Amino acid sequence: MVDSKPSADASAEASREATMALLREVRRIEIQTSRLVDQHLSGSYQSLFKGRGVAFSEVRAYEPGDDVRTIDWNVTARTGEAHVKLFTEERELTVMLLVDMSASLDLGSTDADKRNLVARLAATFAFSAIRNNDRVGLIGFTDTVEVFVPPRNGRKHVLAVVQTILTHRPRSRETDFSVALETMARLGRRHAVVILISDFIDAGLADAGVAATEPGGREGKFERALKLVRRNNDVIPVRVEDPMELELPKLGIVAVEDLELLERGGIRLVDLGSRRSRRYREQVAKEREAFDKLMTRLSLEAMTIRCGENWEKPMVGFFARRARRMRR
Repeated sequence: MVDSKPSADASAEASREATMALLREVRRIEIQTSRLVDQHLSGSYQSLFKGRGVAFSEVRAYEPGDDVRTIDWNVTARTGEAHVKLFTEERELTVMLLVDMSASLDLGSTDADKRNLVARLAATFAFSAIRNNDRVGLIGFTDTVEVFVPPRNGRKHVLAVVQTILTHRPRSRETDFSVALETMARLGRRHAVVILISDFIDAGLADAGVAATEPGGREGKFERALKLVRRNNDVIPVRVEDPMELELPKLGIVAVEDLELLERGGIRLVDLGSRRSRRYREQVAKEREAFDKLMTRLSLEAMTIRCGENWEKPMVGFFARRARRMRR
């Protein structure tokens, strides 16, 4: 009879070690992103994202210099003395993280893969939000919504969101951005800050020569969904790239794995000679140009972060540019 106790103990120990490693990683992300928020972003966050408008606060007696347009004529008629309405800005916001959780995020040619970088970016926005008592929610998607975390406030909630991004393993091997965007639109929230984080590899923009509004094409579907969400929300696309995706090394014949097609026999032989590398580089350039043109057409400022590079600098630069525009 084989004693299964040692193997069970080893499995339990491995599980505990994996859990502790995950908790340490989540804690590292919290420390890094909290420092970034405290040092560079917390002071400007409120001016970057508008609340839902203004709300009536109280009525007081008119004073010289008050705007006559704020006079409350009902109270003035009732009391016989001029009174004005006071308003306060409604600051509470909902920050929704729409995170691409497809298998392509597991690619990493540097010290950290894209999934880890995505978790850091999401945590930065989330900690910025809760510092200002805003709520944070998560829609994790592939070609379907795989994770939905309702918007809530608080540090524990944000840490749970970060842990979900790090640990979730996609059930689907495909990607459809319109699914997440249409889900966001159906939530019925207005004036939320929507952070769309992805590598945008399968955004339906592979052929830059195809019109983005082609009927029935995925390009049109993606653009329509973006417009739908942008109509009532502040949309910020964040593109996460790995250097390997931008330029293939010249290695000759190699066996490669498609991370999103493994279950369909995603291993294939590919010629990575000089000619193929050049064609790949040109195709990537077309895809990136098509994405940039789409963002320009929709008046959206996309942030691009690359694995292996300082991701904090582009984030701080984005906040700074946005703050300048808001002051104009």
